[in-house]
Amino acid sequence: MRKKALIILLALIALALPLFADTHITILGTSDLHGNIWGFSYEDGKETENNGMARIYTYVESVREENPNTILIDAGDDIQGTIMTDDIYNKTPDEAHPVIYAMNYMGYQAMTLGNHEFNWGTDTAAKILSQADFPILAANVKNADGSLATGYAYTIIPVAGYNVAIIGVVTPDVPIWDGGKQGIDGLTFEAANVAVKNAIAEIGDAADIIVVSAHMGMYAEFDEDNGSDSAQKILDDNPEIDVLQVAHNHVVVNEKQGSTVIGGCRNSGRDVARFDLYIDDEGNITGSTVEIVDMTGVTPSEEIRSLDLVKTAQEKTVSFVNGGGGEDGEGGAALGSTTAKFQPVNEIRGIPEGRVRDTAVMDLINKIQLDVSGADVSAAALFKDTSDLPEGEINYGNIFDIYKFDNTLYRVTVTGAELKAYMEWSAECYNQWVPGDINISFDPEYPDYLYDMFEGVDYEIDLSQPKGERIKNVMFNGKPLEDDDTLTLAVNNYRYSSALKAQGLISGKREWESSNSIRDMIVDYFAENSPVTPFVTDNWKITGVDLSEDDPRRAEIISYINDGYLDPPYAKSYNLNDYSQLVETAKANMAE
Repeated sequence: MRKKALIILLALIALALPLFADTHITILGTSDLHGNIWGFSYEDGKETENNGMARIYTYVESVREENPNTILIDAGDDIQGTIMTDDIYNKTPDEAHPVIYAMNYMGYQAMTLGNHEFNWGTDTAAKILSQADFPILAANVKNADGSLATGYAYTIIPVAGYNVAIIGVVTPDVPIWDGGKQGIDGLTFEAANVAVKNAIAEIGDAADIIVVSAHMGMYAEFDEDNGSDSAQKILDDNPEIDVLQVAHNHVVVNEKQGSTVIGGCRNSGRDVARFDLYIDDEGNITGSTVEIVDMTGVTPSEEIRSLDLVKTAQEKTVSFVNGGGGEDGEGGAALGSTTAKFQPVNEIRGIPEGRVRDTAVMDLINKIQLDVSGADVSAAALFKDTSDLPEGEINYGNIFDIYKFDNTLYRVTVTGAELKAYMEWSAECYNQWVPGDINISFDPEYPDYLYDMFEGVDYEIDLSQPKGERIKNVMFNGKPLEDDDTLTLAVNNYRYSSALKAQGLISGKREWESSNSIRDMIVDYFAENSPVTPFVTDNWKITGVDLSEDDPRRAEIISYINDGYLDPPYAKSYNLNDYSQLVETAKANMAE
């Protein structure tokens, strides 16, 4: 009897062994690092708490200890985005680049091109990326002769006896933003879904696992009809994909479609996408999960920070900022000064005043654009909700804080109808106001950098109206702006390409382009006009809302928000009809 029981037990163990023998492979994906190695905000000279490659390395090393079968990949936009990259090292591409140096040390095994890798033209990108010890993937970017621009459509990484194929594709919209820059017009950017299908066919049986690292969002950014820039279209046409990494939009993506796990991270090293796969002896994936791991609370790796080039780059950049942006980061005198701060204090925590009313920051940028271009009207965005200029001396970090991109300025002739259509497009960032709402809120599908404010015209934004019907009472030179009026518009090169042209908002072409960046224009303005006093023209305002500012219930709710007992109502307004529930929630949070 015991012998029979033993035989049954052994048989059960034998049946269960494959379950326990499944091989565990972990794929860690980063993207949109945007030059943030240290975990530091050069704009205000402070350590960050939740981002940077140094934090990522701490996490990566912990995962490698947990599972030696770990792969580390990246989905692009890495060599652009900080003062260190944009204003120092990308201007000397023949020298060692600290971002690639750090990625080599961290043990990256593949990187997909991002659109921002093209910002300085193809020669600069090639010189910097050639320093990588890992392949740079771009299956859909080809030279004029049909060869791959980076030399790699994919790479196959052997791990634990299995072959993992990593296919990389970048959004084919690069020419919209960087067309005309050195070498880019000579490249062909193919539909991502087609390039992936071709790569899978070429790989054939050489890989057990198919991973696609796509520098694009899930849904089309411009090509809504064909989906050439859509990760969803990639998956729809290639359902055999096991892992899909998305990027570019700086938002968390965490989902599963069929058996495919899909993950995407925010920017600057805020997150790591972790994909865990379980494979049986026959190469079948028996289970897969995706997790987006927030780097908040992770201790930065001193191992990364102490690397000679990383440490030198950090010190050089801080010196560059504090010295006002001297030659090669050696510093110099302050750029100028102000007589007061340029941003008002937020009434409600997390609701930026700079996006609900006219402020001195935006009026300064638009004034400079008008002065330099000679245009009638200027449009500009507050790229970061907290962007401000302090009272006193101004350094390069302060200028970078209010204008973080190396955009140039265009002047283009538009009609009154076209300008109003552009203004309507911009005003779509707001949610429609509902009676009882205590605040203005923002559609989370519209990043803050898409909201432009205009100078040279007076106008109102009626938030009681739906999108497309909000711009009211547009006045130009003291008269109502008629649809058939013509005027000139100053706008940055990115907005001209990615909105005015791509969205079909205007028909005219640029008639003038600046020889230097808008950020350089701001630097020059401070050099010539300091001390600069903040000014506000109040040429626009939000209407169609009644925020019940005299209602004590509103004041009470705001006090709970500002004291941290209620979350900021950024993506959806708090409404007085929910007063009792809001108070109950706040008091429950107070009691914790």
